[in-house]
Amino acid sequence: MELPCCSYIVMSLYSFGTDPISCHAWNKDRSQIAISPNNHIVQIYQKVDDGWSKIHELTEHNGRITGIDWAPDSNRIVTCAVDRNAYVWALRDDVWKPTLVLLRINRAATCVKWSPQENKIAVGSGSQAISICYFEMDNNWWISKHIKKSIRSTVLSLAWHPNNVLLAAGCCDFQCRILSAYVKEIEDKPSPTLWGTKMPFGEVLYETGENGGWVHSVCFSPSGQYLAWVDHNSCVHLADSTHDKIVTELKTDNLPFLSVLFVNESRLVAAGHDYAPYLFSYSGPGSMELVCRYDAQKQNSKSATSAMQHFRNLDKKAVQENNSSEVDTLHQNSISQLSVMEGDLTNVNTFSSSGMDGALVIWTTKAV
Repeated sequence: MELPCCSYIVMSLYSFGTDPISCHAWNKDRSQIAISPNNHIVQIYQKVDDGWSKIHELTEHNGRITGIDWAPDSNRIVTCAVDRNAYVWALRDDVWKPTLVLLRINRAATCVKWSPQENKIAVGSGSQAISICYFEMDNNWWISKHIKKSIRSTVLSLAWHPNNVLLAAGCCDFQCRILSAYVKEIEDKPSPTLWGTKMPFGEVLYETGENGGWVHSVCFSPSGQYLAWVDHNSCVHLADSTHDKIVTELKTDNLPFLSVLFVNESRLVAAGHDYAPYLFSYSGPGSMELVCRYDAQKQNSKSATSAMQHFRNLDKKAVQENNSSEVDTLHQNSISQLSVMEGDLTNVNTFSSSGMDGALVIWTTKAV
């Protein structure tokens, strides 16, 4: 049975060339976007009329960019790359100035996230460690502390809890974990949560996923009570802290998902190798369903074959052949990342998706 499409409006489809977009991030008012076209450069575009104009290039890295995050309030950008470095960029006199973050890792950095209060940065890496970075005022630099407990492989994804202390991590050892990133040097002792009460730095509060696959993406719900993740076995998982951390797993027939995003407290969107976002709904332990697929069915996307070409195909191969390589989705390749575009985290009205086809699609879910 064909899965129904969601009621939606595709606001815009933009192309930034033929190079894959490995990651992207928005500024606070969504008038600018930072993207990396799968190389060592970060390009910043300004929204103009019906398109985008490139206004800056950040070129400090000498390896492929793997993560970008743009702090909305401080207007600082953090980037990380396979060169084992991370930089915090600040805009001064219309020029982005980089500050090196001392990660102290010996493998590639894989992902990066600002904390909700923008006073810490989490960087995942292939060093079987997470670097929790904070600014040391005395020496005027960014230093890091490492979380290594229980991590036995590359860290692929990170997500901060709304309390600015807990950090979810998805790894190549098939595990999804919640860890404490409490840094006593810069913040007060955290209050107890449903995920745990004692939170010394690096403490593992939750760990699960032995029978899954690589955990490509993790995400907390707006309240922080739910944790969702997607892995390489084409499943969507949700752990519910209000019900003894019970995990609800939904197996799908899709190709693996690479990114997951909560659009409100009970609904989430996942996307990946199937070229389109999918909407899921959670209503309690053991109860998760695939609602629909977001996309535009291209009714006339495949060009008609001329009569002459039709007979040539029959004469050559004795079969009728369709020469079109175009797929019936807006994205023409895997979706690498989903991001909030409009609305607060409790009710996301618009989200964006970027992919390996160099395209950026902005979706709105008003009618869903």
